[in-house]
Amino acid sequence: MTKLRAGDWVEVRTKEEILGTLDSSGRFEGLPFMPQMFKYCGKQFKVYKRSHKTCDTVTNTGGRWLPNGIHLDLRCDGEAYGGCQAACLIFWKEAWLRPIDESEDGVVISPDRRNERVRQGKGQCTEEDVLRGTRIGDSAADAEIRYSCQATELPRFTTLARWWDVRQYVEDYTSGNASLGRIARGFVYLAYWHLALAKRARLGHVSRLAYDFFQELRGGIPFPRWKGKIPHRHQTPTVTLNLQPGELVRVKTYKEILATVDAENINRGMAFDAELVPYCGGVYKVKAQMTRFIDEKTGRMRSLKTPAVILEDVWCRSRYSNCKMFCPRSIYSWWREVWLERITETHERGLAADGRLKERSRLELVDGPHATSDAGKIGAMEH
Repeated sequence: MTKLRAGDWVEVRTKEEILGTLDSSGRFEGLPFMPQMFKYCGKQFKVYKRSHKTCDTVTNTGGRWLPNGIHLDLRCDGEAYGGCQAACLIFWKEAWLRPIDESEDGVVISPDRRNERVRQGKGQCTEEDVLRGTRIGDSAADAEIRYSCQATELPRFTTLARWWDVRQYVEDYTSGNASLGRIARGFVYLAYWHLALAKRARLGHVSRLAYDFFQELRGGIPFPRWKGKIPHRHQTPTVTLNLQPGELVRVKTYKEILATVDAENINRGMAFDAELVPYCGGVYKVKAQMTRFIDEKTGRMRSLKTPAVILEDVWCRSRYSNCKMFCPRSIYSWWREVWLERITETHERGLAADGRLKERSRLELVDGPHATSDAGKIGAMEH
């Protein structure tokens, strides 16, 4: 099959065609086909990104190769997974998609081939098999349900990609995922991070100041990896705004947020990641409150004692993620309410007139309308 590129139009194949590609556990080349994906069968979508690579949020090995992977602008609704609210971007295989200008015969397994598999004892996947594949083990016997989804199974359907393997960056460009300008800016940052010793706590202080000085002159983003002002393991502040979907908020300035996190950039168990820095000072709409999510390492549902929110069109763009640059996974960033301020529409008009919304517009122009690391997340999230 000809490799799809960002911006191409495709049609999701029929349910029968897709089932014909799956094994008895509802997987194709190790990638689970999730129950909520059936509702998109027969519909047409534009390719968001080519997911030839992705980031590992399970074992934290860095970048991973994913053969023939595609992202459409479709996210998991969590319905088959206990109401998980992470809204992960769904992975698709090219075998599940038909380019709009392609003939109907395509590359999927034909009915005759499926019958042959049944006779050979390999079986034919059913919708029940796909649904059954969302659980690990015997849920009736387990004290706690363990879920299996594309995020939890990621190490099993991907292979390790070394950061120095130039093939991934070539495909970043040829796939339409990233422009040459974006790739160049990413490598300039990485070169500065390493060669100017900006990553060193003491030796790099001057380098970080120089970076900020130059960026201020050109109206750019400040150095994204300064440390928080609160000593490690000391209590960090919290604010309860009870933000609701559709409300407008202003992300506080970078300096204001650094005053709310400790020396590890953590506020009550949640990390403020470098990938969140470009959004500082911008105005966005609240998409949802975050209270429940699946722990990708264990498959168990976890709850946040201190709720977080996700904002519309605010996700990791993998600008500063060492060893996994230009990852197309676009994981939603999680925000503590102490990092946000509620504003009214009147305030928004005033901010727009004052030029305070320019950063959001610039982000959209640079990275496209839908531009990951596990920004905003760490292991101890129940705090």
